[in-house]
Amino acid sequence: MTRAPQAEPGDEPRGEAKPPTTPRALLAAAGAVVVDPLERVLLVRRARPPAIGEWSLPGGRVEEGESPGSAAVRELREETTIDGRVVASLGIVEIEREGIAFAIHEFLVATASESAARAGDDAADVRWAHRDELESLGVRADAIAVIDRGLSKRRALGS
Repeated sequence: MTRAPQAEPGDEPRGEAKPPTTPRALLAAAGAVVVDPLERVLLVRRARPPAIGEWSLPGGRVEEGESPGSAAVRELREETTIDGRVVASLGIVEIEREGIAFAIHEFLVATASESAARAGDDAADVRWAHRDELESLGVRADAIAVIDRGLSKRRALGS
C-alpha cells in the first residue's frame, strides 16, 4: 500500500494558479451639481452607456490635458447647453458602472447665463428636480449623496 505524501506545516495546498491581482484602473471623470434659485438640481437622462436611461448629474470623462473643473464645465455645456463656472469642489467619488471604474471629481457649478437647459450630447433629456423627487426618479444613492453635499455647500456659501 502506497501512502500519499503528507503535507508539511506551512505547505500551501496546490490548486489552480491564480492570476496576479492588479489594482483596477480608474478613469478620471468630472460631474457638475447645478442648483437653481428654487433649490432644484439639474439632471440629465443618460443617452449612452454607462447607465443608459438613468437620471444623473451632468458629467463625463476628463480629456487628456484637461483639468477636472474644466471637464465639468465642458460636460455641462455639452449635455445641457448651459454655460457654467466652478464654485467649489465637492470631492472625488469612486464608482463602478457596467465594469468600468471611475474616479469622479464632483463640483458645485453656477450657471453663467440665463439660457434654458436642453438635452445635448450624451443626454436623452434634461430636467430640474427638487431633492425630494430624486429617489422616485431613480437617481442612485451615490449621486444623491453628492447632490446633498452640493446643496449644503451652496447654502454655506450663500450663493
